Amino acid sequence: MDSSSSDTGALPHGGASTPPTSPPPPLHPAVVLSPCAACKILRRRCVDRCVLAPYFPPTEPHKFATAHRVFGASNIIKLLQDLPEEHRADAVSSMVYEASARIRDPVYGCAGAICQLQKQVNDLKAQLARAHAELTGARAQHAHLLALLCVEVAAASSSSPPAYCGGVSTVGVGYPTSSQLAAAPAADALYVVDGGSGLQLQANPVSWADEPLWT
Repeated sequence: MDSSSSDTGALPHGGASTPPTSPPPPLHPAVVLSPCAACKILRRRCVDRCVLAPYFPPTEPHKFATAHRVFGASNIIKLLQDLPEEHRADAVSSMVYEASARIRDPVYGCAGAICQLQKQVNDLKAQLARAHAELTGARAQHAHLLALLCVEVAAASSSSPPAYCGGVSTVGVGYPTSSQLAAAPAADALYVVDGGSGLQLQANPVSWADEPLWT
């Protein structure tokens, strides 16, 4: 009996076994890309390299509708094609803003908004100048009042005090000087008392608001 005929596991020609075939990979469903807002409004097919697609996404159709209403689709496409890619986004933002301003104000457009902002800036500058002038005048008035007060205190301390009613003579009694007035403690009222060596300032420990109106 031939052994080669009884061997069921004989190898094919070449001596190499064929590897088991793997199942085919599952087919992915085709991704359907929605057209950009520009092509959707223009009712045309959005190509793979559409120049408007990166700047007018389908989620923002109002952007292209506003720009298309003022500039037109052909002018927008021509402008974007003439610009390098790094400046196209800024150009689209400018066109949308200018178109919105032109729709709000058909006569002046962006120029009207710029003039209004400049007017507000000029009004604020004028208000600031008036505030500085009022502050300078208040400071000058305060300095003038302080100078008059110092002059009156100096004149009162240098001249002899007059005699008051009741027959009480104040000749030889020393009145407080300007330095004593400046060093006096802050209080609701200051009283002049006789301290033996001369008149002295004494603060009232009780505020006039705390004193009873009747007893």
